[in-house]
Amino acid sequence: MDLNSASTVVLQVLTQATSQDTAVLKPAEEQLKQWETQPGFYSVLLNIFTNHTLDINVRWLAVLYFKHGIDRYWRRVAPHALSEEEKTTLRAGLITNFNEPINQIATQIAVLIAKVARLDCPRQWPELIPTLIESVKVQDDLRQHRALLTFYHVTKTLASKRLAADRKLFYDLASGIYNFACSLWNHHTDTFLQQVSSGNEAVILSSLERTLLSLKVLRKLTVNGFVEPHKNMEVMGFLHGIFERLKQFLECSRSIGTDNVCRDRLEKTIILFTKVLLDFLDQHPFSFTPLIQRSLEFSVSYVFTEVGEGVTFERFIVQCMNLIKMIVKNYAYKPSKNFEDSSPETLEAHKIKMAFFTYPTLTEICRRLVSHYFLLTEEELTMWEEDPEGFTVEETGGDSWKYSLRPCTEVLFIDIFHEYNQTLTPVLLEMMQTLQGPTNVEDMNALLIKDAVYNAVGLAAYELFDSVDFDQWFKNQLLPELQVIHNRYKPLRRRVIWLIGQWISVKFKSDLRPMLYEAICNLLQDQDLVVCFLSALKELVFKVSPYLETMFTLLFQLLQQVTECDTKMHVLHVLSCVIERVNMQIRPYVGCLVQYLPLLWKQSEEHNMLRCAILTTLIHLVQGLGADSKNLYPFLLPVIQLSTDVSQPPHVYLLEDGLELWLVTLENSPCITPELLRIFQNMSPLLELSSENLRTCFKIINGYIFLSSTEFLQTYAVGLCQSFCELLKEITTEGQVQVLKVVENALKVNPILGPQMFQPILPYVFKGIIEGERYPVVMSTYLGVMGRVLLQNTSFFSSLLNEMAHKFNQEMDQLLGNMIEMWVDRMDNITQPERRKLSALALLSLLPSDNSVIQDKFCGIINISVEGLHDVMTEDPETGTYKDCMLMSHLEEPKVTEDEEPPTEQDKRKKMLALKDPVHMVSLQQFIYEKLKAQQEMLGEQGFQSLMETVDTEIVTQLQEFLQGF
Repeated sequence: MDLNSASTVVLQVLTQATSQDTAVLKPAEEQLKQWETQPGFYSVLLNIFTNHTLDINVRWLAVLYFKHGIDRYWRRVAPHALSEEEKTTLRAGLITNFNEPINQIATQIAVLIAKVARLDCPRQWPELIPTLIESVKVQDDLRQHRALLTFYHVTKTLASKRLAADRKLFYDLASGIYNFACSLWNHHTDTFLQQVSSGNEAVILSSLERTLLSLKVLRKLTVNGFVEPHKNMEVMGFLHGIFERLKQFLECSRSIGTDNVCRDRLEKTIILFTKVLLDFLDQHPFSFTPLIQRSLEFSVSYVFTEVGEGVTFERFIVQCMNLIKMIVKNYAYKPSKNFEDSSPETLEAHKIKMAFFTYPTLTEICRRLVSHYFLLTEEELTMWEEDPEGFTVEETGGDSWKYSLRPCTEVLFIDIFHEYNQTLTPVLLEMMQTLQGPTNVEDMNALLIKDAVYNAVGLAAYELFDSVDFDQWFKNQLLPELQVIHNRYKPLRRRVIWLIGQWISVKFKSDLRPMLYEAICNLLQDQDLVVCFLSALKELVFKVSPYLETMFTLLFQLLQQVTECDTKMHVLHVLSCVIERVNMQIRPYVGCLVQYLPLLWKQSEEHNMLRCAILTTLIHLVQGLGADSKNLYPFLLPVIQLSTDVSQPPHVYLLEDGLELWLVTLENSPCITPELLRIFQNMSPLLELSSENLRTCFKIINGYIFLSSTEFLQTYAVGLCQSFCELLKEITTEGQVQVLKVVENALKVNPILGPQMFQPILPYVFKGIIEGERYPVVMSTYLGVMGRVLLQNTSFFSSLLNEMAHKFNQEMDQLLGNMIEMWVDRMDNITQPERRKLSALALLSLLPSDNSVIQDKFCGIINISVEGLHDVMTEDPETGTYKDCMLMSHLEEPKVTEDEEPPTEQDKRKKMLALKDPVHMVSLQQFIYEKLKAQQEMLGEQGFQSLMETVDTEIVTQLQEFLQGF
């Protein structure tokens, strides 16, 4: 592609590709796709996105296509790989100027430079780091910032590489540039601190941005750049200096407003300081030992004393608490029961901890946690009043749980109380003593203090086992509090129910259960309290199984008596909770409910939310009844049919619960029925929706495959395959993985029919492997699918390889070699032990072979095999021999405890499937031995020895150790 003549054409097509008109957009995208493999295309893109006079959207698109090309065509082994000459030109062009004016484009350029660096730095790109270092020294603000942004992304990417050789290169890089990185960070930090009092927000923000970026670079170098960082004075000097810098930045918050961009950046920088400490502690606990004392002093002073007043914020407090928690819990700092068996490093760290956590310090921490951080806030009280169920869900953990203050304080309390229970038990008991007797309902502060102390007593239930006479406390204190009916007491009654739920499995006499049950029944008779105490009751209902019949009858009567739709819904939720908790024990008592639900379903035709509650109840009923739920099919299957039919208006409300009911019905079905198979006709439109319910849809498809693969695939595989092919064109990465897992399961369950049924998808998978799919989780699934075909259906693999060779216009052997090379290169993408063993078995199945291409890849196959052995082999300490831990026996039957759910019918089917799966039936150790022996017999001793010499000596030594005794 000639640069001069092509630039105008490519620019025109890129402009069309930014159009909102699909008639213009689609042809432009197709043209760009054809150019992806043309020599010179990426040089044209580079010229376009570095031309600041062009339209921003066009430049943005050019960057994205360039980044896409790196992922697909930069590797030497990729089909249509870029030439070394063009790559050299592109590398030089990428770092010629760091003057991109648009932030978003600058970030994308930094990311794509980092992608190239991951593959080429330092061997093919030795000038990258020196160029970046020089560029961050320039005085021009824009160039300096862009170079620093790129420096960060390159450092971040190189730090993430995990192979030993790559780690060594990064250690060398870190040692070489650490001093410069420290100086750079100190310079930008000092500049910011000098400018913060100026009041010029733009100048402050610019300086703070550079401080943040340089700190991000230092974080990666500090945490990932040294094997023994405590031996490096610069590293330890930087870490020790963090605390003083943190104080300076926290003080800066007094002079920066609470609601502007500068404040946001300042808080991010403060949090980044704490992340450096947390990451370093996580990766290098013994190197962190000299920092333990200072970390604890700093965190405790800012979180539990007046030092932090006016300068701390919630996320910072959470981080400080996490730091304290990680030091308290760190196993590296816990000596063995026999101190003499502990390492000197462990004893030193333990000594520092013990010296810090004195009685006064622990007492103050405990009191502040309970009396300050455990108190319900005005916002929480309002939420409790308006939405008790929502409040409880939020309190017990949502998406932001990790960074939420309340759960963090509770976890810290639990960890510290567990570690220092002898010291803290008397402190908590004293707090309990001060709260004996009723509390004035007008004294809101006293009610909140009592709620906080009860929370602490519940969290510390196991530690207080020998110190609290809970039975007496229940009778004399807690039971009377449940009987206080004042509105202000509602949160406290809910806390009492929760507290009893915490203690009932720890210490609670059986003869007190009737009193508890009576109290619960009183709560259930009040319709308002049914709503208020629903969540708290979930902790208790399964503990009162001797009274199950009475409770269930009472709830069922309440369900029939109430007339309000909302109340019926709440009662159904409680019923569902009871059924869920007692599971199979519910079977003798559900007859009346099973008979009533069809009537209630018919009556609720105009009340879709009530029907949702019925669906939830049915879900738990099916789970409780197990295989006996088949008797419900005359009612159950039409309900599923209606709820999941997108042509019916009610599906808008019922679809999510209907899909869940469909799934549990399949999981508990003992066998396929024509009616159950027929419902699958609803699936195709559901897949076209591409909604948030796709994950459940995939689980349902998997359920059918496990239930009756042959009948299901023969009936629906053609249409399903068409739907999957359409989905794969536009679905997210996670969605691709879900689709491919279905295919993988079909191949696992039915190795002969599966590949035939999903034949149109397998070339897509093969192509993804050859082109080096960039997303690790997708690549892992590709390799899982191809591993199944290669291992369990060799003839189909051969025909697939032949088909792909024609498509790629390559020889079959050459294509096979490329696939093996990519497989070996991307093995680290596979994290599941089963898939890793599958990969080893699949590649080994190519042996013995006299094929020169396979022999050329022999070293890689052995490397993968030894990695697999490390994954699956466990050593018997008595005999010193190794055993494949993934092998399963027909004799193994899982033992189900009283508190565990029994296996579903699908669980049993999966167990039977595993007993036929090579991953669980073939010893990897023996398989390797047999394949190597066969290869030796084919080549002769001398030829085989020559082949083995291509393998690293350390790998050979490990292999020999694993194969001892063969």
